[in-house]
Amino acid sequence: MLESLLTGDDEASVIALAALRSGAPYSVEERVQPTGAHSGVFGRRLQRMRMRGFDPPGLERAVRLIREHGRPVRSALIDPENRTRFTLLFLTADGSALVACVSWPLPLVATKPPL
Repeated sequence: MLESLLTGDDEASVIALAALRSGAPYSVEERVQPTGAHSGVFGRRLQRMRMRGFDPPGLERAVRLIREHGRPVRSALIDPENRTRFTLLFLTADGSALVACVSWPLPLVATKPPL
């Protein structure tokens, strides 16, 4: 079912779909969190990462989409065994639609030295 939600042509959705189709393990949170909880936590993580010279592709867009959604969301993580990529999905509360998807290679490499 998760595969059917990844219909977008953005890079993160394409990568997430390919990972699922290749058999990467994933987990979907049982709990639903208020929009502010996810957008707040990941917004702060984005700020801290940028302060350290990291800019994970798509995270800023994901935070914005979660805020715009304005309703509780459920998260899912695709965690390939080789740990070469971090992929996080945010779903509607009932899991029927994708709100945002973000994916970046690991390890993150600093784009500038921290101040």
